[in-house]
Amino acid sequence: MKLFVRPIDLTRVETLIYHLPDGPSLTLNLQGVDEIFELELDQGHVCDTSDIDGVIHFFPRGNA
Repeated sequence: MKLFVRPIDLTRVETLIYHLPDGPSLTLNLQGVDEIFELELDQGHVCDTSDIDGVIHFFPRGNA
């Protein structure tokens, strides 16, 4: 259970880097995607650097 969850503002996010459990990562361009679907990033660890470079790193549970 997460007590303090900061919502992620996807309007500033340009890229999502999804770190797979076995080591490789998947890079997704998110420009305009927030209008199509809603991302659920609650089953792992999120490193939000969107204020700096427009990138969010997501480490799914088991790889966080």
